[in-house]
Amino acid sequence: DGAFATELERRGCDLDDPLWSAKILVENPEIIGIVHTDYLESGADCVITASYQATYEGFMKRGLSEEQARELIELSIKIATKVRDAFWADPENRINRPKPLVAASVGPYGAYLADGSEYRGDYTLNETGLVTFHRKRLQTLIQAKPDILACETLPCLIEAQVIVGLLEENPGIYGWVSFSAKDGLHINSGEKIEDCARWLDGSEQVAAVGVNCTAPEHV
Repeated sequence: DGAFATELERRGCDLDDPLWSAKILVENPEIIGIVHTDYLESGADCVITASYQATYEGFMKRGLSEEQARELIELSIKIATKVRDAFWADPENRINRPKPLVAASVGPYGAYLADGSEYRGDYTLNETGLVTFHRKRLQTLIQAKPDILACETLPCLIEAQVIVGLLEENPGIYGWVSFSAKDGLHINSGEKIEDCARWLDGSEQVAAVGVNCTAPEHV
């Protein structure tokens, strides 16, 4: 397991930007494929796309059209799938391992805001607003046919519930839900992760529940 943005930075990418790693989809998409390949060659069973901070709103704020934003979100899946398929085409890479998955990264609303609110969960957006924010991007990612959705760094249960509701509009599509946590018992909103897991366990389309972007002692 390892970080994606860290590996981009090691290769000289400047991610000091509201788009973070999604900026590289615009500037240097080839290097994204190189990082995915390095992880596969190191034994990773799953590659996570560069779509964490790739949103319609974020790209359009940068001056891109809605169509360009859609193409960039799709590109994140296409790069990962192409790299995975090329890797798996070599019989040597199939020995003693499962076929690696392509997981489409779905970042929280706070990642788009780029103000650290994914570590607080103090959104001013209500449930309806969160549905509007997530729906179009989620549909775009799903249509690009990843193996699973990686819904990451969610700071509050309401955002997880919104995403699961949108998932359930697409039967047969699965996702994992990963929260950012403030301590060993509570996610960043203050809600108990036990309660979050219990709620998520009721959805057939939630493949796993976990934590990320959390201090190791709390994990």
